[in-house]
This record gives sequence, C-alpha cells and structure tokens, in this order.
Amino acid sequence: PFSLGCLFLLKNGIEHVLMFSLLISILETCSKSDIEIENGFLSEYDFIYAVNKQTEYKCKPGYITADGKTSGSITCLQSGWSAQPSCIKSCDMPVFENAKTKSNSTWFKLNDKLNYECFVGYENKFKRSKGSIVCENDGWSAMPSCYERECRIPKMEKYLVADPKKEKYKVGDVLKFSCRPGLIRVGPDSVQCYHFGWSPKLPICKDQVQSCGHPPELLNGKVKGVKKEVYGHSEIVEYSCDPRLLIKGPNKIQCVDGEWTTMPICIEEERTCGDIPELEHGYAQPAAPPHHHGDSVVFNCTETFTMIGHSSITCVSGTWSQLPQCIATDQLEKCGAPRSIAHEGSQLDRNEFVHNFNISYKCRGKQEYEYSICINGRWDPEPTCTKVELDSCPPPPQIPNAHIMTTTVKYKDGEKVSILCQENYLTQQTEEIVCKDGRWQSIPRCVEKIPCSQPPDINHGTIEYSRFSEERKEAIESRVHEHGSKLNYICEDGYRLSGEGAVTCHMGKWSSPPLCVGLPCGPPPLIRDGAVSRQLDSYQYGEEVTYDCSEGFGIDGPAFIKCVGGKWSTAPECIRTDCFNLPRVGIAILTGQRKDSYSSGEQLTYKCPPHYQLNGSNTVTCINGKWIGEPTCIDNSCVNPPRVKNATIISRQMVKYQSGERVRYECNKPFEIFGEVEVMCLNGTWTEPPQCKDSTGKCGPPPPIDNGDITSFPLPAYAPYSSVEYQCQSLYQLQGNKKITCRNGQWSEPPKCLNACVISEEIMENKNIMFKWIGKQKLYSPSGSMVEFKCKYGYRPTPSKPFRTMCNDGKLEYPMCTRSYG
Repeated sequence: PFSLGCLFLLKNGIEHVLMFSLLISILETCSKSDIEIENGFLSEYDFIYAVNKQTEYKCKPGYITADGKTSGSITCLQSGWSAQPSCIKSCDMPVFENAKTKSNSTWFKLNDKLNYECFVGYENKFKRSKGSIVCENDGWSAMPSCYERECRIPKMEKYLVADPKKEKYKVGDVLKFSCRPGLIRVGPDSVQCYHFGWSPKLPICKDQVQSCGHPPELLNGKVKGVKKEVYGHSEIVEYSCDPRLLIKGPNKIQCVDGEWTTMPICIEEERTCGDIPELEHGYAQPAAPPHHHGDSVVFNCTETFTMIGHSSITCVSGTWSQLPQCIATDQLEKCGAPRSIAHEGSQLDRNEFVHNFNISYKCRGKQEYEYSICINGRWDPEPTCTKVELDSCPPPPQIPNAHIMTTTVKYKDGEKVSILCQENYLTQQTEEIVCKDGRWQSIPRCVEKIPCSQPPDINHGTIEYSRFSEERKEAIESRVHEHGSKLNYICEDGYRLSGEGAVTCHMGKWSSPPLCVGLPCGPPPLIRDGAVSRQLDSYQYGEEVTYDCSEGFGIDGPAFIKCVGGKWSTAPECIRTDCFNLPRVGIAILTGQRKDSYSSGEQLTYKCPPHYQLNGSNTVTCINGKWIGEPTCIDNSCVNPPRVKNATIISRQMVKYQSGERVRYECNKPFEIFGEVEVMCLNGTWTEPPQCKDSTGKCGPPPPIDNGDITSFPLPAYAPYSSVEYQCQSLYQLQGNKKITCRNGQWSEPPKCLNACVISEEIMENKNIMFKWIGKQKLYSPSGSMVEFKCKYGYRPTPSKPFRTMCNDGKLEYPMCTRSYG
C-alpha cells in the first residue's frame, strides 16, 4: 500500500495544488483478515497490526497449541505473519476406574494412544487386564474402566458336592468339595478363585484308591523325618534343601491314588546378605563374609543385659531375619496373672511372675496341659482356653507361566510357598504366596522377560568388548540383550568412570549408565607476548583460563582455553594489531587522508563515484591487523525500458538510463493508456509500466466508502477486470467482500465499514449497570462483538433489554436496573 503527498498553497486567494509523484511512504502492516485460525481466534480486536507487533491467539475449549498450551502468540513481520497458528484437538488425562497408567502426561493430542492396566483381580470389558484408549475428535474412544473379576461355578462330575454353591464367585473365594457317601475324594478338598480362574484342578470321586511306595529323591535335598516303605492315599511327605539352597514350589508332596504330586526343586540362592547388623548392648560371634542363604549368626548380650527373642539370625534370600533385643536385666518387666480362664491347677494363684517364668495349666474338661512363658512382661503364647481354629488354605495355585506344581496338600495359616517362574519369565511383585485367613494372599505374576535394545551411549566412553568371547560380541552386535544382561563401560583417555561402571537390562530397560569424568590438568601452556590471568598448579575438568596479550599485541583466536580430559584446548596467539596496506574495495573512493599504518579500532570511510550506489556499510575497520568490512559500489542505471503491447516509446531512447531518468509511452490507435504514461529508473529497476487496452468497459476511480479506503493508489481509469481492495480504519469492522472488480464499466458492490460502539459510562451510571466481567471493561467494542452487563450492587434488573447485547454498526441497547428494597 502507498499514498501520495498533496501540498496545498494559498496565495492571493488563488489555490495551487502540487502533486508529488514520488512514493513517500510504504505502510508495512499485517491484516487480521490475512490469517484464519481453525478452532481458535485472535483475542485482540485490532484489524491492522504494525511490523513487530505481537498479538495473542486463543484456542477453543478442547483444543491446544502445538506445545500444549491454551493460547499462543504470533508477530507481524515485514514478510507477513510469523507463522500460521494451529489449535489441535486435545484430551485431558481421564479418570481411571480400578486401573492405572504409567504415563505422566496431563494432555494428549488427537490420535494419541494411552495404555492402562487393571488392578489385580480386575479386568476390562474385553476380559483383559490391559487395554488402550485413543484421543478422538469427540474425546477419548472409551473410559479406562475395569471391573472385578469373577469365577463361575466350575463343571464337576456328578458325584462331587461343592460348598458353597453359587452362580458367581469373587477373586479370593474358596470352594470346598466332598464326595457322596461311599466314595473317596482324589484331589484337593478345596480350590480358590484367582484372577486367572479356579486353581488347582478339581478333584474326582472314586470307590477305591491305591497306596504309594518310596517318595522320590530330591536333588540337593532330603525328606524330613523317617521314610516308610508304603504310604497310604493322602499321606504327606515334607522336604528340605541342603544348606545355601532355596526350595521352590510346595515343600510337601502327597500320595494321591498311587502317585506322588509334583516335587519341589532346590536352587542356588545367589543373593547374599550384607554386613552383620549391630545389636545394641550385644555382640555376635565372628563370621567372615560373604553370608549366604541359610547362614546363621549367634548373638550374646553383654553383662547385666538379658536377651529377648531368638539368639540367632539367619540370612534368607539376601535379607537377615529379625534381630533379638538386649534389655537391662534390672529393667525386665514382670507378667501379671493371666486373664480369667477356666483351668485346673495351683500355679496361677499369684499376681506377678518374673521374666522367663514358665507356667502350665489344664483347661477344664481337657486332659492335656498347656504351657506359656513370661517374656519381658508378656505371656508367650497368651494363656487361653478358647481355641481359635484357623482355616487352612487350599493347595497352592498353578500360577500361569510358573513351574508346574500340581499338589493336593493343604497349608496352615501363616505358611508360605516360594514360586519359581518358567525360563524366560520373571516373578513380578513377591516371590512367595502366604496362607492367611483360609486363602492364599499376595499372588505374584510370571511376566515374560523383555529384552533390551542397544545399551545407552555415554560421552567419552564405550562398552568394554575385550572381556567378552566372540559369541558374546556377536550377541552385543545383534542389538538384542536378554533380561539380566550386564555390560561394562570404559572411558576414553583422560577420563575416568564415576559411579557403577556397568548397566543391567531389566524388563526392556537399561539401568542408569555411569559417567566418564574428565581428569584434571596441570599448568596451562605458555604463549609468546602473553600470559594467563590466573596461574595455578592444577585445574579441574571443565575449568577455563583466560590469556592477556602484552601492549601492542592482540589475541588471535578465543582468549580462553579449557581443561578437557587432562589436556588443555589449543592456546591462542598474541599478534601485532596494526594494519598497514589499504583494503581492496573495488571502485570505492577513500574520503580521508591516506596513512602508512592504522591502529586497531581505527576506521576508514569510502564513497562511490557518480551513477553508482553504495551497497552495505561505507566504512572498514582495522581489527587486530585485519581490515573488517567491504564497501561495494554497484551500477544503479537501467537498460532496455519495458516493452508495452500496443504502445510506442516517444522519448529519446538511450543505451543506458541513470537513476531518476524517465521514458514516456504513447498508445497506438484505437487503444487507450491505463496507468502512468512514464516509467522511471529507480536504482537499477524500472517502475511499473502502463497498459494499452481497448477502452470499452473501463471504469473510473473506485467508489469511496465511509471510514475506509482502498489499499492502493487511486487511478483516474481502470481497465476491464481490474480489481482493488478496501480496508477499514481502526476499530471499524469490514462487512462484505474486501475486493471489488471492474466489469462492463461498473464496479462491483463495495464493502461497508461498520462503526464500533463507544460504551457510555454516563448511560451506564444512569441505568445503574456495570460491566459483568472485570477483565472485559472495554469502552470500545467492534461491530458484531458481545458486551455483557450486570446490575450495580443494591439494584435488580428490570424486564427491559437483555444484559448480553451485541454491538451493531455503532449502536448498542443498554439494559436497566432499579433499586431493590427489603
């Protein structure tokens, strides 16, 4: 867009008008109409924005910017708007029902997938423990909901009786079995409902069963107790492993109709225990590390102290069992008389009992004696004649992907069974299941071991291949590493390892790699005609020193060097800083007096000969012996005026035209000229030439509009099908097509500039209203925008005009409020 200046002179009542044909200003602006924001809008009301003006845009609810925010900004540049803003569909983190996710994100883009996992004992509507949902245009494809797993009544043979018998059972429910009279149960007497179904397998009923012979031998283990020649149906044998070995699977087997159930196995427990824990007021008998699984350490208390608890601790799978206590002997508490129990005997007629005192009592109606001991103020066990029968648990379950352990043996409350997963599977959560309250608790999972890809790279270090065999090297190069793989790192020369020097693959992820830390450096190197600002004997990795040059010399290169891996980076040089020979600058002419030498920082100024234009700076500067800058003179003349169809150049034609010279055109008959009749050479480029066209259907100047104007310089005539664009003044809203076209001598309908509304504070005061929103108290509102009011405090609305009203071409209807009473 451009405009012409007009000079009006009044002299002796005569008006003279002088039109300038030179372009005096170019309005560098950006228009609001040049940008469209899908699913968003510009939050400001300005229509035109100056260069370097920044404005904010906002996204509609449910949409965000590319960086996850609800708003962003764009800037008006000379080339137009800085970028096309975008508002993309987003989904917030959903609410999980009986499920969880590993994602830490708070928002998700369109088509993003979110994985979730159900809690133990729950599943999604597809009967799976894991699932995923997708962010779609209408939100999440589904909600991450999981439902409690259930077991249905299993299919049983007709002679088997189940209790309790229901349609559905929850996870953890136990189903007990018995056979009809005259039949013998073969298999477990109960099963439990787990997240993977019923386990173990259901029993059957037979009219007769067989006995078993010798129990099988256990590798690296033995049978507890004395072996027999023959074992009857349902008899149990218990095993134990040799020292330092861990039993996996049920430690008991049972004779079931002539066959023994699955044997346990004894495996080496690689986990060792750390240092022997210290016991306050006590000491341990010396034992040299390492402390393996099954190793025990005996403690003693110092004099005047008494031990409470077991005197020894045992290393169990890498953890020491509970320590005893050493209590001052004179501070040991006495036990009171046991609570009222129905007993027979004479030992319980006292009120106090000292530590370690044993009592025996016989409950009424019983033949056997019960025993208890006073331990530091507490009876162990608590004397009672009310026996609480603890429910036993069904045989341990066959966990998916675990070693087969078909057993029919029931376990008592508190007993544990150690689980061993199959090869290529890993025990997740705990390794043991515990019998508690008649059901198995803490059921682990056997999850497939996930291999790792290539180990992480570290700066100044690499994997140490020299330790590996050729087969291991090939495995490393195959880019797949099994779960549990361990790789060591080595550092480059000048660096050392910091932290654990290896990484371990655990379920598809490598542990944190070590760092290669640079070694320190000695004194920095000496340079000629210069020295360091701070001289030390030793410098840490990463430290920098700076060089200074002697007078008359300057630094060539960076003034500082850095300690990297025990070595200094390359030191600079100190060179003379004066300049001698003048720089080569083509045809440019030196304006000042020439000298033999120039000091660093001194400047020279150049100019161009006639008919040449300076390109770039007109100065060069001496910097440390080198000239910086290169003035260039370019020819600003023009050649070959533009050819215009159906026109003739009537000016004198030349081989070259200087900047400012003009060429005039004349149209051939019967054509008429449109545009400027002359073109001008401006710095090597011709201005826009005219056109010679048939005058039929031409248009005059475009019609004026209120509060707006065309964006180009108006011409006295326009050729057919020419177009012009309109723009409105600030705070006015353009309505209609901004572009009009000349057709058949007539311009198409021009747009309108709708007036903005000026909110009258006086009218608001008279009508007892105010702006509803504090942040939107604008006294100017563009046409089409909404304005909301509310009553002032102590006033109530009248049924007049709505409180949310629209500005329509400068007109606004105000609501009214009246004083409220009572």
